[in-house]
Parts: sequence; C-alpha cells; structure tokens
Amino acid sequence: MPVQWEVLLRKHIHALGGAGLLLSSSMVAVLAQTAPTTPPDPPQFDAQQVPTFVGVGDILEFRTLPEYHEPDYVKAFVDAGALPPVEERLPVEPMVYKTSNMPDGIGTYGDVIRHVIGGRPEGWNYSAGQTQGWGGIDIALSECLTRTGPLFQVRAEELEPLPNLAKSWEWSEDGHELTMHLIEGAKWSDGDPFDSEDIMFYWNDVILNPQVTPLNGASPETFGTGTTLEAVDAYTIKWTFQEERPTQYLYSMAYGNFCPGPSHILKSEHPSYKDGATYDQFRNAFPPEYLNMPTMGGWAPVEYRADDIIVLRRNPYYWKVDENGNQLPYLDEMQYRLSTWADRDVQAVAGSGDLSNLEQPESFVEALRRSAEETAPARLAFGARTISYSIYPNLSANGWGEPDSRGQAVRELNRNLDFRLAVTYGLNRQALGEALVRGPFTSPYPGGLMSPTSYYDKESTVYYPHSVEDAKALLEKAGLIDTDGNGFVNFPADIEGGADVQITMLGTSDYQTDKSLAEGVVAQMEQIGLRILLQSQAGNQRDANEQAGKFDWTLRRNDSELITVVQNTQNLAPTGPQISRGHRAGTDGTQDLLPFEEEMVAAVNGFVGTADPEERIELMKTYQRVSTENVYGWGLTQYPGALIINKRFANVPAGTPILQFNWAEDGLIRERLFVPEDQQSTAELHPDTLPGAPGIGNGPVSSN
Repeated sequence: MPVQWEVLLRKHIHALGGAGLLLSSSMVAVLAQTAPTTPPDPPQFDAQQVPTFVGVGDILEFRTLPEYHEPDYVKAFVDAGALPPVEERLPVEPMVYKTSNMPDGIGTYGDVIRHVIGGRPEGWNYSAGQTQGWGGIDIALSECLTRTGPLFQVRAEELEPLPNLAKSWEWSEDGHELTMHLIEGAKWSDGDPFDSEDIMFYWNDVILNPQVTPLNGASPETFGTGTTLEAVDAYTIKWTFQEERPTQYLYSMAYGNFCPGPSHILKSEHPSYKDGATYDQFRNAFPPEYLNMPTMGGWAPVEYRADDIIVLRRNPYYWKVDENGNQLPYLDEMQYRLSTWADRDVQAVAGSGDLSNLEQPESFVEALRRSAEETAPARLAFGARTISYSIYPNLSANGWGEPDSRGQAVRELNRNLDFRLAVTYGLNRQALGEALVRGPFTSPYPGGLMSPTSYYDKESTVYYPHSVEDAKALLEKAGLIDTDGNGFVNFPADIEGGADVQITMLGTSDYQTDKSLAEGVVAQMEQIGLRILLQSQAGNQRDANEQAGKFDWTLRRNDSELITVVQNTQNLAPTGPQISRGHRAGTDGTQDLLPFEEEMVAAVNGFVGTADPEERIELMKTYQRVSTENVYGWGLTQYPGALIINKRFANVPAGTPILQFNWAEDGLIRERLFVPEDQQSTAELHPDTLPGAPGIGNGPVSSN
C-alpha cells in the first residue's frame, strides 16, 4: 500500500473511531482475497494453577526486629572473630517477609537447590553486559531498585513494583520528581557498605556512558528522555522526569535494568577511574574464575569449573529476614550444572535437578506423563500463554548497521506494507505450532500485545490468515516476480541487477524451539517464493548482531513488555534512537519512522504520560490495532510454560508463572524456599563455607 494510502486510511480511522478496524480490513481486502480478522481463540487448557492474590504490603515490609538469628555454621565465623555479629551485618531496617504470605510459613536452614543450565558464564560484570550463564544465576546475585517477579500474585488494583534496594519513594506535588530512600546500613557480600555511591556509579558510568552496555541493554531512554538522577545523601536519590508521574519507570528500575554493581570494585577497572584502561578490559576484568565478586543477592560464587559447575553459597550480609528474625536465605547452597537447556528439563523431571522453567514445548507431553506418576519426584503446573515468538524486520533505511546494497534493498522491502502483508499471509502459524507439539498447547500469535495482559483487546487485534495465493499476489504488487523461473522472486532489474531476493534471518542455536521455528519459517517462505538464509547463532552473538544492526530479519522470543505493558513500556515502539530492536537511529542519529510507527510512538508516549486508567486502556487499543494491522513484527506462535520443581521444596507460591513480570526464579522468591529438616538429604559441595568474609582474598573460606 503506497504511503499516501496509509495516510488517507489513518485519517479515516481517526474520524470513524470504533469503525476503524472494519474500514481497515476492507481496504486490505482490496489487496488480498482473504480478509483479515480477529485471532482465533486458543484451545482450552486446564492444567493450570491460579495464584492467591494479595497486596504489596501483604508480602513484605521494612522494620527493625528485637533479635536476629543465623545458621549455626555462620555463627561459628562470628565466634571465631572472622565475621561481625548478625545484627551488625543487617540494615537498620531489614526487609521482612510476612509469614502470612509464605505458603508453608517460617522455614528451616540447610540443603541445596540444584539448577541445570545450557548457558556459559562470560564473567561477573553484568554492569558491562557480561552474562553469568542465565538460568537464574544473575537473579541470585544481583538486586535492583525495585522488584517485579512476584507481582503475578498482586491484586490488579494495587499493582506496583515491590520495594527492594529502594525501600520507599514519594512523588513531588507536580509529579516530575521522585525521591527514593535506599535501605540504610545494608552491605555487599564482602562487607562494604551499599549506598548512593553505587547507584550513581551505575547511572553516570554505566547507563549514561555510551561505551558501556548493561546485561539487559538499559539505556538513558529506558528511564525517559531527559531524565536525570542525583544523590541527595548516602541513602537518598532523586529522579527528575520530563513526564508527569511516569509510574511505569518504577518497573524499569527492576531486573535487569537498574541492578547496580559494587562500585568499590568496578571503579578500579573502569576507564574513568583507571589510567590506561579500555572498555574491553573493564568488561572482561572479572572472569568466571574470579570467585569473590561482591553481590547484594542472597548468594555469591565460590566455585567455577568450565563446562562443569558453578556453586553459589549464602551471602552472610544478605539484608532480608523472616518475621522471626531469621536471616535469609534458608538454602545454604545453589549448584548450577553446566549442561544444555533440554537437559535441564530432563533432570528436573527425573529428580536429579530441582527446578526448570519448562519452556520447550517439545518436552511438554513427556513431562506431563512423568509428573502424573505417583513416584514422580517433581510437581508440574502450567501457567498462562506468556511465551511467544516473532520475527522482526530491520526497518531502518538510513544507515544503522551500515548495510551493503543487498541489505539496503531488503530494508526498503521491509518498509513496504505490501511486502510485510505478503510475509504474514505466507505464515502458517497453526502448522508452526503443531510442529513443536501436538495438543492444546500452542495457538497462532498475530503479534502485538499478548492475551495474558489486562490491556489485551481481541477486537483491536488484526489477524491475517494463512493464504499462499494472497502472499504471492502481494509480493507481485510489491514488484517482486520470479523472472528466472527458479522458484524464488527477483528484485526489479534496476535493483541488485534483478538477482533473487535473498534475506538473512538471525536465530539462536541455544534452544530447539527456536531452531524448529526458524526452519519452519524458511520452508514456508520458500513456498511463496522468498529465499531465507538462516544464521543460527549462540544467543549472545545473535543479540550482539541485533544491537549492531547487522540483520535483515531476526527471530526471537518476545520480551516482558508484550505481556505486562507496564514493564519496559518504552520498548513497545521506537520511542527513542536506541530503543527499538528493529528500528534504531541511523548513522546521523535520526530515525526514519514510518507513519504507522509514529502513531505507535504517540500511543506509547501517551500511555506513559497519563495515569488515567481508562485513557491508558484506549491508548493500548490504538497501539494494538496499529501495530498488528501494519505488521510491525510477524507473530508466529504462543504457548504456556510450566514450572517443574522438586516436591521437597516448601514455600512455593501457587500459580507461579515461568515468565510474566520476570522469570520464575524471581517470582518464586527463592530466598524464602526451604526444605523441611526431615527431607534434607542433598549433599552440599562446600559445607560450612562462606563467600567474601572480611580479610579473605579471592576465594571462599571455611569455618573449619
């Protein structure tokens, strides 16, 4: 559809309000015999648990308790003079988890949780973008200003991020300033005080430094264009926003956008503080073998063996307790076996691993069968359909990634609505899902907001059914015809010499689901005459190429903003020059947004700029219609995940999703998990060991 038709159509839709979708659909029908519709309803799926909904204040509070306790072996360090008393290691007001929100109440100390992961650690400097191997390692080590993982159990009318490193906050009268109060007296796992110096180092020398990219890619725009942050004192910081009361940025301050690292360690290697240091040296200064990296999380690393294991032990300075004053966590040790993601599911089902986010649908049927057996060591529960996959085209035409002539020609195609419609009609989403797993698990996904979010509106969602004939007709309308008879369409003669249209698609080799979907897409695109070259890479390499703009298309699992909306809201559209995965600024620093993208940006910015719930709902309806109608990304399939956890663990919240506001490793609140004393049998690899005790060098210590 030519641009002038898009502009005209937008004017009609705006004028006709609710009739916009019908008019839009009829316009597309001019181009295709198969008219767009709303998406099909997902099949019924009953193997799900429902959370018990509570308020934020029912989960935790910050207060001083009359006395505190710790495991006996930690007390041995105190008695030996190697560690201060527990009350001196805790904040003035520690975070206190409410007993009423613990499914099984106050826990007991001891035992191990055994994880299996397919990732491999690059190092401990997550501030500079290094992965620790995923699978919940990073969540166990790092803490952030706010927390979102447990929000699946918070009532909608009280929904807001949990306090965390920031124990409280208040808005100024005009809504542009947010003052946050940090936990006072908390310490890193090596005993160094945590304060606003750590916050400001992360803000000034990581977020605002274009040479440093944190693990989850946070940028200044993540917290709002023009936002500033200052330290008022050691335990108070103040944000200043351009928008009025932009509460969604509280979600942006959670995992993994605002999780500060230990500035007293990181500064020693940062180029701004170390003469002659480079940013590559800073990024790689703390390799996996560095075993005394201070953390604010419940555990810290004490052992690493390449391609074998990572062991974490309890942080003796952890700043959270239960209502009886027991310093958390209850579990003394975490073991991460370095294997494959598929093996994680196998070992969790078999009982040799303790936890898995069952997200690979190829394993669903066998996992259900095994968990139904009376002797099964693990329990299994499915959540909502919060996992979805999409392909995102590179929509930047002004130089991002410095494409060659072929790449530039493909980007011009990506920007053509007829071409995007041809691709979406060419996708048989039902077949893609069924190729992963048979049964009532998968459902066609049109793109845009996902159905589990309260902002999802089916009537505002445009779905293009599968039609090879319509796909071919739209390719021809876009000027793409098979001129040499080899089954693949060619560019016009004046573009790339009339060569075959050849598109590179990034994918990851880390997961079988990703590989299966990518192979299915390649085959389906061949049926309509498009040649797709799959570049299957390790996830971190794929992410690096995305960030650098080195791709035509990229296939990936979708992020949390499409599930929650209130989290990372700015990522829903290209709201800033470095925000969008598929459309960042070019070499001149500007974005060449298409008209429909400008509408999406306006809807997202409007959502951010208002606290009116009804207005927010209407803005997300607009966003959903515009993004799905114009095919901002090609949605593929969606399905639920299942939490697998060993039956010996207590305090597992009912209905914990494997992914909603964060991964299940955060939603479970692992620092509260425990194993009843009569069921504790798993061997610790480093019994009576603590990381980071004062005066100890690069390695663990023993109380023996």
